[in-house]
Amino acid sequence: MAVRVSVDLPDGAFSTLRLSPDEFVPKLLLAATAKWYELGRISQAKAAEIAGVSREEFLAALHEFGVSPFQVTPGEAAAEGAP
Repeated sequence: MAVRVSVDLPDGAFSTLRLSPDEFVPKLLLAATAKWYELGRISQAKAAEIAGVSREEFLAALHEFGVSPFQVTPGEAAAEGAP
């Protein structure tokens, strides 16, 4: 089951990114899911599902947004002996 969500955005949101509304929405979903993934709130698989893309496409989006595909906390890195 899908739920439709409506968001009001100023006209300038589209022109700033040089995207049409139809191009803007998928980019917005990718940006949101990349941030939620970066914060450790969702997995890569769930993020890809929410964004409506394959996991491979989601990994490419992470690269585009400068987000590491690895979720390691500072404590985990320290436990592994990472510098």
